[in-house]
Amino acid sequence: MFAKGGAAEWPQQPKGISVSDQWEYQIRVNLAGEFAEVARSDPGNAAIKPLTDILTRHHAKLKSQFDAFADYVAEAEKHGVEHFPLYKWTKVTIEDPAKKEKHIKSFTLYVDGKEVYAKEIADALETDLQPLVGGALVTRLSKHDTNPASNPQAPAHLRS
Repeated sequence: MFAKGGAAEWPQQPKGISVSDQWEYQIRVNLAGEFAEVARSDPGNAAIKPLTDILTRHHAKLKSQFDAFADYVAEAEKHGVEHFPLYKWTKVTIEDPAKKEKHIKSFTLYVDGKEVYAKEIADALETDLQPLVGGALVTRLSKHDTNPASNPQAPAHLRS
């Protein structure tokens, strides 16, 4: 989840900088059900070693999107939901059983502790992970950018 706000907050593209250089990126993987729970509860487990070996080379760690959403909600409730523009939308998401099931299997890859990173880093990680896609462990791989036009926005009734 990118909490940087709307398009009005993004700077104009500087001259000589391509659009792809302007954005940061994030890699996500979906894991098969049994592996998703292992990744959430025991990330050092040998069952997911092919994935964690690649992540280690890239200084990357997995975080379940559901867990990230739950952490966001907890942080908002601790510090005041009025300061967290995606609170209502995120809370509704984690309370919906179908969405919970979906997001528990989806993992954001943090590189050097960062949720988003340079395109070159994302591309290298994506390339190394590609051979695992479609196997028993990784069911899907996707790359996302921070361009607000590429990301869903909270419905008006769920904005803080």
